[in-house]
Amino acid sequence: MSDVAATGISVLLVDDHPIVRQGYRRVLESQGDLHVVAEADNAADAYGAFKAHDPDVVLLDISMPGASGLEAIRNIRARSPRARILVFTMHNEAVLVKAAFSAGASGFVTKSSEPSAVVTAIRSVARGERAMSDDIAHILAEDSLSAGSALDQLGEREIEILRQFAGGATTEQIAAHLNLSVKTVQNYHYLIKTKTGARTDAQLVRLAASCGLTRI
Repeated sequence: MSDVAATGISVLLVDDHPIVRQGYRRVLESQGDLHVVAEADNAADAYGAFKAHDPDVVLLDISMPGASGLEAIRNIRARSPRARILVFTMHNEAVLVKAAFSAGASGFVTKSSEPSAVVTAIRSVARGERAMSDDIAHILAEDSLSAGSALDQLGEREIEILRQFAGGATTEQIAAHLNLSVKTVQNYHYLIKTKTGARTDAQLVRLAASCGLTRI
């Protein structure tokens, strides 16, 4: 990480859509103090780019092919506990927001936010502060007053496995995406069922859909 005050803020931009990356590269670099030092379109490349460039802030989408942004957050934070990661995604489901923060994200903004809100959030995260767009703050406030979700008992790794399973990935594919053994994924699958009370895989998929992890 650089001396932010002296050199500006270096940013790693992670999104699987090239148009999104191009658009936000222009937005960020027009600010003068924000510099995109690398881009990635998947979790594995995001980790590699972080190791190579040590950016001040990682701007990262949750939804990507294979392992999601949640896995990228876990891996980056395991390497560098001080890493500052701002999630930037179209998803606004409370279960994903909480999973992202649990994995080590420093902030969470939605793609419906104005570009100026994203820029402000990047600067806040670079200062070591937590940042959220207004809609995310509202969703978390509502969630704190509700009875909660059946998925609240799941950790971020379990959320990630459920997200992939509900999206149609096989046990073997999930194992490959997350660098786990097939047996480990099967054990997670069993634990997820136990914790949520789901008796069948169909019930698991419906539960995931009801919480916004997938669409049926």
